Amino acid sequence: MLNRRALMLSAAAASLAGCTATGARAPAPTAAAGGSGGAAPRLNALLDQFAQEVLAESPESRTSLGLDKGEFAGAKAQLDDRSDEAASRRIAQLESRGRRLREVPRTALSGPAAVNYDVIAYALESEARLARFRRQDYVVTQLAGAYQSIPDFLDTQHSIETAADAEAYLSRLSAFARAIDQETERLNLSARAGTIAPDFIIDKTLSQMRSLRSTPAAQTVMVTSVVRRTREKAIPGDWGGRATRVVTTEIQPAMERQLAGLTRLRPRATHEAGVWRLREGEAYYAAALANQTTTSLTPDEVHELGRSIARELSARADVLLRGQGMTQGTVAQRIAALGRDSRYIYPNTEPGKAELLRDLNEQIRVLNTKLPQVFLTLPRASVEVRRVPAYIEAGAPGGYYNQPTLDGSRPGAYYINLRDTAEWPKWTLPTLTYHEASPGHHLQIALALEDRNSPLLRKMTGFNAFQEGWALYAEQLAQELGMYEGDPLGEIGYLQSALFRAGRLVVDTGLHHKRWTRERAIREFVDITGDQESALTTEVERYVVWPGQATGYMVGKNEWVRLREEARGKLGSRFDIRGFHDAGLLSGAMPLTVLERVINDWTAAQQRA
Repeated sequence: MLNRRALMLSAAAASLAGCTATGARAPAPTAAAGGSGGAAPRLNALLDQFAQEVLAESPESRTSLGLDKGEFAGAKAQLDDRSDEAASRRIAQLESRGRRLREVPRTALSGPAAVNYDVIAYALESEARLARFRRQDYVVTQLAGAYQSIPDFLDTQHSIETAADAEAYLSRLSAFARAIDQETERLNLSARAGTIAPDFIIDKTLSQMRSLRSTPAAQTVMVTSVVRRTREKAIPGDWGGRATRVVTTEIQPAMERQLAGLTRLRPRATHEAGVWRLREGEAYYAAALANQTTTSLTPDEVHELGRSIARELSARADVLLRGQGMTQGTVAQRIAALGRDSRYIYPNTEPGKAELLRDLNEQIRVLNTKLPQVFLTLPRASVEVRRVPAYIEAGAPGGYYNQPTLDGSRPGAYYINLRDTAEWPKWTLPTLTYHEASPGHHLQIALALEDRNSPLLRKMTGFNAFQEGWALYAEQLAQELGMYEGDPLGEIGYLQSALFRAGRLVVDTGLHHKRWTRERAIREFVDITGDQESALTTEVERYVVWPGQATGYMVGKNEWVRLREEARGKLGSRFDIRGFHDAGLLSGAMPLTVLERVINDWTAAQQRA
């Protein structure tokens, strides 16, 4: 998965943005083709204005993009405003951007300009629909909240090259305390509106927060990070002592206040898992599902799609399992038995985890040699495999990807959760690597971000179904490239991964639409995939706090495959999969409805050629 992805036209979501180019400033207004008269230049100027507005609202985005230098260096000492007042301002800004965009005549645009218009119009409308449900946000969970994201952000994205960078780091530590208090206030506002996370979510969140709070200040990553990096750069100063004082006198008291707030809410929490129980819960889920899939599929349609795909994949896995002499029990039970086989488990030790990381890097290297067979354009940016930080791994997902910076100073990074190597049998890891790195997230995102003809705002705007759908399609692409030849267990891992995403369609809609309990969702997921209950418990709890997101993977993949096969059918021998991939990827993420038009236009152009 991508790390904390969403649509990115509000500052609250813009911290997810990322793009690559040279230099520290945002590009000058783009000159995308398309349209007659002044409509296209007018649109490009407006989109660049939107991008600058978002960056002005979000200093964290500037850092993520590598744009916190030069005249914008002041942003490096700040964090985003997480107050309720700021959230209200962002909603008003969304509405303002929508009005200004509608002043550009859509009928006067064509080509890339028309695509840019439609993508941004969709994003603005989708965010505006969701914005009215902001009181349904749990605010602070095992996956969300400044307590969980900011230490990692400061450690991995805030660069330290000079004393000024280290001073900015300390300023951000103070701002971190304010961010925690702002979210505590919003947590209480949501609770007054009747939105309180389920008891098991609060329990896990409290556990994570207490673990972070109980760590001696000088041993927290917030202190050790600045100490390590200033030492590496030979920057003189008592950075460790100063950071420790901020953690002790500002951050830890703010965390105590947030812990107290969550603890007060805990007796009011219920065990019901789905958002259906919230005020306007059914409407909220419908909006979330539309936002995450960029389709008009209903919850029932998504649920049945998951059931159908799971049956098909189980039949294919059955053949492979029988080929390994595994004939007893259901497909899920046989996969579960395979997952428990100690022959395929890395030692749950530091050397074992280091070996696992080396093996993943080697898989990426081998796969990269095959990519020219199916891609005309490949990204310049590299990707590294890293461990999920230990202080968040208990509630973090199994894997995620962070994109490179704008200036190329930080590569793409694929994070894998190594809290327990038993969760990662060796035969499951190739597919995860192809999903998160190449030809999955890293290839897709880096290509889009390196396109100098695309407006900055397009590079800052993400769509779950497009991006996660591509990454799941990339798993199939790796299989088609022969990455599992002679490796039947690896191919079983590939099928289990697809089963896992089919199960997500079933479980997410089961929780939020069919009113399943957490326990039933876990049981159904185990029955579909054969994965470990501990890992699937973490997954189900993720879906509880992030409704709809998990459905984008399989819905998006199905659309990529459908569009490819339709184009192949129309073009016959003239179909070039490399051109198909360039057409779908190079202009950046988009709603699936817009992707369909882009691919149809490309197909028509090939027919005319």
